Amino acid sequence: METLWTDKKRTLFGLPLSFTRYSLTDERIFVNTGFFTSVENEVRLYRILDIKLIRTLGQKMLGLGTIHICSADKNMGDFDIKNIKNPKEVKELISEKVEIQRKANRVTNREMMSDFDHESDEYDYSE
Repeated sequence: METLWTDKKRTLFGLPLSFTRYSLTDERIFVNTGFFTSVENEVRLYRILDIKLIRTLGQKMLGLGTIHICSADKNMGDFDIKNIKNPKEVKELISEKVEIQRKANRVTNREMMSDFDHESDEYDYSE
């Protein structure tokens, strides 16, 4: 299992002085936390539903960002990859790998849409 990306959560002044480590493979994202008691969580990429990049002013000044991931994983649910370097590139890498895994596993994300969700003058309700 080849690691495509790895980083640590960065704290004061963008220094990696944290016990939270993130890594990405072709199939999973791993979040390792803790020093005395270590916990390793993983999310299969095909379970990721949405990815959002968040950058505060302080993060922008330090070249950092946070990636918010919405997933269908029961254990992790929605989670953040906090204060990492090159967040735009990492977000794009994750997004590419998610699409590859969704196609490989034949997973689809069906969004329910209807005309009733939005007010519209075009639809005649009297019919």
